Amino acid sequence: MAKVVWSAGIDSVSGALSKPSKNGQHSCAKMLLGTHRTAATTNPNCNRVFIRTKVTRSTPYSQEEKAAQNLFSRISKGVAARKQNIEQMLQDREAFLAQKDSPSGYKTFYQYLWHTVADSLN
Repeated sequence: MAKVVWSAGIDSVSGALSKPSKNGQHSCAKMLLGTHRTAATTNPNCNRVFIRTKVTRSTPYSQEEKAAQNLFSRISKGVAARKQNIEQMLQDREAFLAQKDSPSGYKTFYQYLWHTVADSLN
């Protein structure tokens, strides 16, 4: 096992260090992913690097997957439209603040908007 000593100012690396491109331009064939965790083990600092080859889907999308993608798209567009409307935004902000501290309330404004739009579509 190799030991990595980070340069001054770099304590850890976490996330995708390189990703395969979707359109093929300047693409890597593999994804380089770094993770960092502090674990209660003999070695408290754990940095790992993984290499993942590009994966292509072998099966077509099912009807349930297409429906879920369509619903996600509709909700996302609805949230974006609500965020553009100033009057609606003020009303949403007041309603969000009124419900935020309740036990079943949504804790973030975006979460509140997402569920509000989703409920209006159903």
